[in-house]
Amino acid sequence: MSDQSPPQAKRPVSAPLAGPYGHPFHPILVTVPIGAWVTSLVFDIASHVVDRPGFLTQASEWLIAVGVIGALLAAVVGFLDLFAIPTATPAFRTALLHMTLNLLVTAAYVVNFLWRHADYTDGGSVGIGRLVLSAISVAALGVSGFLGGKLAYRYGVRVADEHTQAEGYTTGGRPRNARPAA
Repeated sequence: MSDQSPPQAKRPVSAPLAGPYGHPFHPILVTVPIGAWVTSLVFDIASHVVDRPGFLTQASEWLIAVGVIGALLAAVVGFLDLFAIPTATPAFRTALLHMTLNLLVTAAYVVNFLWRHADYTDGGSVGIGRLVLSAISVAALGVSGFLGGKLAYRYGVRVADEHTQAEGYTTGGRPRNARPAA
C-alpha cells in the first residue's frame, strides 16, 4: 500500500513552531486542555458528594483556566498544521470542523471560568448550570478529538510517510516483512 497523502500535509509549515517532520507539537499540547477539563468535570461532580466542596470548586475553576491556556497554545500550532493541508479536500473540511469545535469548546470554558469566578469563594458545590456546561463541553471535546484522530490516523496529516515509518520495523538491514531477494 502506498502513501497517498500529499507531501505538504505531512511537512510542517514551520518546524520550529509546529514541530519537526513526523512529530508535530499539536497532539502533545492538546493533552493539557483535555486533561485539565476532564479533571475539572470530575471535580465538579465530586463537589456534590463531599461535605466541604470548596477546595474542589476552586480547583475546578483553576483547571478550567489551565485548560484554556493550553488550548490556546495548541490552537496556534494546530493552525499552522491546518495551513499544510490542501484546501477543497475532505481532510481540510475535517480540519475546519475540528478547529471550529475546539474554538467553541474553548469559548464555552472561558464563559464557564468567568461564570464561576464571581462566586467560587462561597465554599459550596459547583452549580448545576456550570456542571452541565462542563459536561456538554467535554462531550464536544470528545467529538473534536475523534475528528483530530481522523486527521492523523486516517488522512495522515503531519504523520511520517509509510517509507519513513517502515524504518522502525527493520531487522538485519531490511523491513521485517520483506521477502528475501531471489
